[in-house]
Amino acid sequence: MAGVWLLAGLAACSVQEPAADLQLEEVPALFPDYVDVTIPATIAPLRFRLLNDSAEAVAVIASEAGRWVVKAQDGQFLLSEKAWKKYVGRSAGKDVQVTVMVRRQDRWVAYRSFAWHVSTDEIAPYLVYRLVEPGYALWNKMGIYERRLDSYDERALLVNTQFDHNCMNCHSFNQRNPRQLLFHMRTKHAGTYFVSEGAVKRISGKFSERVQSLVYPYWHPSGRFVAFSTNTTRQAFHRGDINRVEVFDFASDVLVYDRERDEVLTDSAMASPAAFETFPTFSPDGKTLYFCRADTCAMPDEFRKVKYSLCSIGFDADRRTFVPPVDTLYASASGGKSVSFPRVSPDGKYLVYTLSSYGNFSIWHKDADLYLLDLHTGEHRPLSALNSDDVESYHSWSSNSRWMVFSSRRSDGLHTRPYLVHLDEQGRPSKPFLLPQACPDFYDDFRFSYNIPELVDGKVELDRRQVLEASED
Repeated sequence: MAGVWLLAGLAACSVQEPAADLQLEEVPALFPDYVDVTIPATIAPLRFRLLNDSAEAVAVIASEAGRWVVKAQDGQFLLSEKAWKKYVGRSAGKDVQVTVMVRRQDRWVAYRSFAWHVSTDEIAPYLVYRLVEPGYALWNKMGIYERRLDSYDERALLVNTQFDHNCMNCHSFNQRNPRQLLFHMRTKHAGTYFVSEGAVKRISGKFSERVQSLVYPYWHPSGRFVAFSTNTTRQAFHRGDINRVEVFDFASDVLVYDRERDEVLTDSAMASPAAFETFPTFSPDGKTLYFCRADTCAMPDEFRKVKYSLCSIGFDADRRTFVPPVDTLYASASGGKSVSFPRVSPDGKYLVYTLSSYGNFSIWHKDADLYLLDLHTGEHRPLSALNSDDVESYHSWSSNSRWMVFSSRRSDGLHTRPYLVHLDEQGRPSKPFLLPQACPDFYDDFRFSYNIPELVDGKVELDRRQVLEASED
């Protein structure tokens, strides 16, 4: 099938550009919506379809390399990768103009042109995510996959059919390093699996009566330490509520695991019986640990009262100690909402977090939006260009702090899809765009959600055989 699309795109290069008989003021309705988006020069072709026109149509793509005329097939523009690299991939720092024209009653009608802003800022070459069915309690098939961003190539890293249909989750990379990662397996083969420079190590995560399993992870830049939460989680279902599922903690703490000594470091500031603590995140220099904290409530009766503040505490890696005091960067008592998924930009300037009405499992809360904290000025602001009427939740940064990927359910309210977005030096986002696929209809029929999308700086080095051996220990 890929060969058919490629030949079709190449053949379209010889299409003659028609003269417009009528000029419209509006831009065309496309899926995915790739109108006026900022893109990396190395992204795969933005193949799209017309939503309102099924007649004969062409797209004229104009760049410094010339004019590329592409003919639609059943309303779809299957742009060839070879021509894309010539007309778009070599246009870094420039705008590429796109004009869509449709033939109606023997007249060519031209929509208003729009632009693809091709950034000079590079993006990570790979995206890693978990594909999981959007179910609530059971799993059948899931896996961790790697996608090249300069093409449509996808590779399975681990699939749970290899591990007795087990649950695997929370994959995490040390500073986007493809040679240093971890993930969890639950129930069968349970444990946390560390993959570091070709070696695989499995730990149980049971360190004390209070610490029985490790949950949400974040690496210290040294690679020696990893911060985790420990969560006693329950799930409930709503009847007649806009949010279908509720996930909440009966207890949770934050700790730091020392990989060299196989020990956990704790502190009452992050492991208090009077509070729920979760979602730890280190600063890029490793000197600050951010986390979310809420006062305990009677669960599950008072789950709507649980609202997490954004907090931070110092961390001394040499002494393996936490450095008080705890600072509150967003106070739920005054802000009125609840924080989850804090992530600091690699340049240390900004922290992006998810904000919703209550709780911490924001992927099921339709009001969940992304916010940005300027760590130098203390200013909080919504990332309005990214947010929609549905869920925006998990997000991760590129190494140069100019790109982010985030999850959204805006397409159908059920499946999470990955969106890429450029942010300038002032933390101002452009219009996000959906991860391009070889066929514009791909997302209509794909019944898996993209979970925990992570930008990664190279091809992941993971030996399935070693993971399988570790799972049997």
